[in-house]
Amino acid sequence: MKRLMLIGREGCGKTTLIQAIKEIQMIYKKTQAIEFYRNIIDTPGEYIENKSYYKALVVTSADCDIIALMQSSTDEESIFPPNFASMFTKPVIGIITKLDCEEGDEVRAFDCLKASGVEDIYSISAFTGLGVDSIKEIMEYIE
Repeated sequence: MKRLMLIGREGCGKTTLIQAIKEIQMIYKKTQAIEFYRNIIDTPGEYIENKSYYKALVVTSADCDIIALMQSSTDEESIFPPNFASMFTKPVIGIITKLDCEEGDEVRAFDCLKASGVEDIYSISAFTGLGVDSIKEIMEYIE
């Protein structure tokens, strides 16, 4: 199984996605520091929200096989600078979260991830399980 690194704004659903992948009870948990699981790296939202942490993201990406930039469908703007994905030497995918939210805008989130330099984009709802299996498959089969 490949190791996936999750990057996204605070509250975009990184830790919730991990709970869905691992099929454990979903409880809110604020990620305070980079957390390493067997096959997932969870980064705090502050690491993308503060440019001084970008170097930490690049260094941490050396320990993963795939990087996922996560954009909530409820966010009205992107946290990712244009072509942000190009700073990594690993494959970068995009994940649109919170598809179950009525106020979400999947098209806007898609456009934000495209602008960040991501080609492959997946849409999920960790709460309903929609799309979570596709993320599990990516972790198993990407080269």
